[in-house]
Amino acid sequence: MKIFSFVRALVTFLSAFILTFIVSVAAIIGGVILRMSAKSIQVIPRMWARSLACIGGVKVTVEGGESLEPDKPYIFVVNHQSQFDIFALQGYANFDFRWLAKKELFKVPLFGAGMLQAGYIPIDRSHGRQAVKSLDAAARRISGGASVVVFPEGTRSPDGKLKPFKVGAMVLAIKAGVPLVPVAIIGSYEILPKGKLLPRSGRILIRVGEPISIAGYDLKQKKELAERMQEEVARLLAQ
Repeated sequence: MKIFSFVRALVTFLSAFILTFIVSVAAIIGGVILRMSAKSIQVIPRMWARSLACIGGVKVTVEGGESLEPDKPYIFVVNHQSQFDIFALQGYANFDFRWLAKKELFKVPLFGAGMLQAGYIPIDRSHGRQAVKSLDAAARRISGGASVVVFPEGTRSPDGKLKPFKVGAMVLAIKAGVPLVPVAIIGSYEILPKGKLLPRSGRILIRVGEPISIAGYDLKQKKELAERMQEEVARLLAQ
């Protein structure tokens, strides 16, 4: 890595911590003091993500999404190549959404409170009764109008290639009764592969597919639905 690129990557890495602190405080002030809605607060993390992309020399473009209805909830099913996927989606996605995040993150001082004010949804990732309850609560939030993004591979791909989809997002969609939307992120692996701390500059493409109805699917068919969504994301990646 050349000196300029190294310095830029290091500044981006350090800026992430500083800006995350600032954005968390801003979200708390916006929600608690200014009484802003969770939807209005989204401008704050959007600026956070765009700032980090700009500092890091990352350009993001978006294709598709024209057929999405602004006031209709969806579950966006996205491949996960890199930690930078979060910044790309948060800063540039042409649809409104909330993050599903493990409940432990909501206990982090300031950061967790900021997430709550932004309307993010806690998920219990254990395998007990509480996990089922958290999924049911998330499904109610989604059916009530909150679109969410899910990475159904469960973790970042170690080599940038698409991995088998887990069924959690499918269960949520079936319980909430909302359409699934396949989304492909292309180029983020080259910017920040799993195991690396310092990002490279580069380009990311977010390709948004057409909504897919879950009508006719029940929980017994969740694996079949997961396979279908994996095929849809793979098709977007290959275009």
